[in-house]
Amino acid sequence: MSLWHWIVLASAAALLTKLLGYAVPARFLHNPRMTQVAACMTVALLAALTVMNTFSHGQTLVLDARLAALGVAALALWLRTPFLLVVVLGAVSAAMVRWLAG
Repeated sequence: MSLWHWIVLASAAALLTKLLGYAVPARFLHNPRMTQVAACMTVALLAALTVMNTFSHGQTLVLDARLAALGVAALALWLRTPFLLVVVLGAVSAAMVRWLAG
C-alpha cells in the first residue's frame, strides 16, 4: 500500500469514529462521571503531547532549549500571565538558550 492509501484509510477511520460518537445515547454523555473522565483524558493527552514534543527527537531522548522554554512557560502560567505572553516568553527563552549554546 502506498502512503496515500494509509492516509485515506486513517481519514476514513477518523470520520467513522466521529460519526459513531453521534450514536452514543445522551444519558451516557450527561453522566457526571463521563464528563470527569473526558476532562481527565483531555488533560492527560495534552500532557503526553507536551512531554513528547519537549523531550524527544525522532527515537532519541534529548534535553535542549525546548526544556528551558517549557520551564519558563510553566512558570509564566503559574504566575497567571496572559497566554500570548507565555508563548512569547517561552520562545524568547528557547532562542536565548540556543544563542548562548551557539
